[in-house]
Amino acid sequence: MSHWQPTADDVWQGRNDLAESPEALRLFQTVGQHNEPRPIVLLGFACDEGVKRNHGRTGAAAAPDALRKMLANLAAHAGHDRITDGGTLRVGDTPLEEAQALFSQKVSHYHQQGVRTLVFGGGHETAFAHGLGIYQAHPDKTVGIINFDAHLDLRRNDVATSGTPFRQLAHYCEQNQRPFHYLCVGASLAANTQALVTEAERLNVEIVWDTDALTRSLDDLHRQIGIFMEKCEIVYLTIDLDVLPAWQMPGVSAPAAVGLPIERLLPLVGAICESPSLWGADLVEYNPSLDIQQFGARTAARIAWQILHQWNIGDCP
Repeated sequence: MSHWQPTADDVWQGRNDLAESPEALRLFQTVGQHNEPRPIVLLGFACDEGVKRNHGRTGAAAAPDALRKMLANLAAHAGHDRITDGGTLRVGDTPLEEAQALFSQKVSHYHQQGVRTLVFGGGHETAFAHGLGIYQAHPDKTVGIINFDAHLDLRRNDVATSGTPFRQLAHYCEQNQRPFHYLCVGASLAANTQALVTEAERLNVEIVWDTDALTRSLDDLHRQIGIFMEKCEIVYLTIDLDVLPAWQMPGVSAPAAVGLPIERLLPLVGAICESPSLWGADLVEYNPSLDIQQFGARTAARIAWQILHQWNIGDCP
């Protein structure tokens, strides 16, 4: 049965350097605990039922706390005192669809209170739950999805999986007469069938293939992403960690042979975060059981650190 669980006290721990200086802070010393009011809330979606349904390698349900632990010991700088930990939805044996509905309700609640959401999944089924909550919280706004991912995740399936979230969100938009704006950066043509490419064309999805993302200038990529964001009042950023090359992110169900390395990913993510239109971000598909030396956890935590550091929350308290 699904239930919300506060994060255990032993998760947010790290090295204490306060004897050196009161400014020698790390995130475990600045994050708000137990839903203390802050302008950004960190939520976990401990689920990999979607990965299982998609015939992937399970284990991502353990990711939220593993990523918290790796983030905890990183140095705290500007922006890192604006986040509170809202706990994790532990899905257990609850049907995925029910768990996604519960999570989307929680996301909507926070957004309606003016609180932005950073989410640690879980498989990419997290994106339907997170994205739906964002759409529902902003019914009169134009929402845009920016997905860094080796896969388009537009599969046709009778049930929700980690491969269906953006087709599900497109269907929600169609049912509610809302525009569907979706940009996927880092997708691999070798990892997406022609059927998926055809579906993307039908939905007018913008795609930056992995080979183009590696060879085009960062300025050119920034321009394309900026033009996409200009169409949107609310931006939802989702990062499937399999967009990174396997040598930087081994701990995912489907490691990328090419991938978009972190040194190119971080400037793009940082620029997105500088827009006050960003209301939700998530990192998904990390699987601790496949990350023997925690290389992937360190990479993911660095991305989350950057998001928090550069997130422009406008006039929020």
